[in-house]
Amino acid sequence: MSDSNVTDDAFINSIIGEGTRFKGEFDLNGLLRIDGDFSGVIRTKGKVLIGRNGRAECTLHAGTVVVGGVVKGEIFSTEKVIILSTGLVLGSITTPRLIIEEGVVFNGACKVTASPAAEPAKVPGNGKAAVANAAAGVAGQKTPSLAMQGPKR
Repeated sequence: MSDSNVTDDAFINSIIGEGTRFKGEFDLNGLLRIDGDFSGVIRTKGKVLIGRNGRAECTLHAGTVVVGGVVKGEIFSTEKVIILSTGLVLGSITTPRLIIEEGVVFNGACKVTASPAAEPAKVPGNGKAAVANAAAGVAGQKTPSLAMQGPKR
């Protein structure tokens, strides 16, 4: 797992190491890294990193979630979810920002919400004409298709 997703001011204050199994509820401040097996509920305003060998069957509430291993369950993020190319997610994701690398396996539902700090854009006039003009401009452009790819065999 790349350390580029961890800021300099973040330090790992909780680790479920490789070969370790933990079952229960985990409430913490700061960053949690899972390289072993976790089952239960995680709550933090900080970050949760699931390493390449990490497996989590849980409901996860966090600011930022980075998945490099396997997550089965629900992910609720207030900032962003990053699924690395080695990641596998089976379940639902609710987040304002979602970043998925090529090669990810994702089977479930995803809801990208408005950022808590974001405010609706103000449209001059009644807004209908501006929306129609924007739609007409976009309609003439080619948009890339989004395709989910499974693992290469």
